[in-house]
Amino acid sequence: MTVRTTLVISLALALSAGCKKKQTDEAPPVTTPSGSGGSGMAGSASGGDMADVPRPSQGKLAALEDPKLPDDPKRAEKIALGNALFFDKRMSVDGTLACYSCHQNEDGNGGHDPLAVGPGNKVQPRHSPVIWNVAFLDQHHALYWDGRADTLENLTKAAWAGGNMGIGKEPADLIDKKAAEIAKIKGYAKLFAAAYPDVKPADIKADQVANAIAEYMRTLICKDTAYDKFAGGDKTALNEQQQRGLDLFLGKAQCSICHAPPAFSTAMMTDNPPGFFQNTGIGTDKPNEADVDVGRFKQDPKPEMWAAFKPPSLRNVSKSAPYFHDGSVAKLEDAVKFMATGGRANKGHSVLLRTDLGLTDAEIADIVAFLPALDCPGKLEPPADMPK
Repeated sequence: MTVRTTLVISLALALSAGCKKKQTDEAPPVTTPSGSGGSGMAGSASGGDMADVPRPSQGKLAALEDPKLPDDPKRAEKIALGNALFFDKRMSVDGTLACYSCHQNEDGNGGHDPLAVGPGNKVQPRHSPVIWNVAFLDQHHALYWDGRADTLENLTKAAWAGGNMGIGKEPADLIDKKAAEIAKIKGYAKLFAAAYPDVKPADIKADQVANAIAEYMRTLICKDTAYDKFAGGDKTALNEQQQRGLDLFLGKAQCSICHAPPAFSTAMMTDNPPGFFQNTGIGTDKPNEADVDVGRFKQDPKPEMWAAFKPPSLRNVSKSAPYFHDGSVAKLEDAVKFMATGGRANKGHSVLLRTDLGLTDAEIADIVAFLPALDCPGKLEPPADMPK
């Protein structure tokens, strides 16, 4: 087993342990299954020169716990209000788009298009990410692809005023005016009164709208996938190929550097601060460097942050094509291959992602087979009766 692979496995286990589960169980040894293309850990970790290497998939796997939230006696009422607002196209400048428009179930609640599309069919700079488990990014202050928003409330305000919903940023109180307009709708007046009884109807502003939507988004928890069942002890939840894929994910393929379980985004588990950003090379192949999306570099102008982005969670990844911050990769297999072969060389290329790992076609197939085990069974649902 290479030193680097050992470090990768150690990182994954340490991050998982940080989610309140101790990694104390020793995994049983296993020999590379015949016909697997070397995708058991014995072949994966060392090119087949070690007969008995523990399989990470067979050891103790951490479970995802619910985010810790402060007590709020009105949280249920805020969630109900936020649920309606999230699905309401009246939130946008021209009544054509809701928050849900960029996070629909049929797209795995990520974006349908490579780049998000705002009011007036105006194309936005980046792809809309999956928002399952976004509460964990909220807790680590690393929202948006570049981590520029530190809370879900601030993200909501920025998306509402900016290109996603198009309300506008000047003058500064435009989203306050839109909030007051929505609060006057009869059905919403009741919901606002229930959620914010200490705020007079005339005083409803963007703060209350953003808080309600944020509280709804904090309920979007995905922790009952096939992987979670397997981690919880149901060893029939993953088939043998998926277990081999998990071995690779945690070992030779080094996916867990950026996508450590159980969150499957290291950004959801670490304060760096904030978050965790890496340059894979995606989007750096522009003819003119000035046209490259520099990502985190705008907030943190260090050489290693140039064109660096937060790794998204891989939960629901098989349902949420296209991939990466610019939506430039249409197929999951191609995304896996891109990462496994070291990404694209550029001046800010992460030292963690520069190596072609030499995965075989069979090993790539095993990883791709594993990833649907992270599919989230839930859906985003509007309220039965939208406010009128």
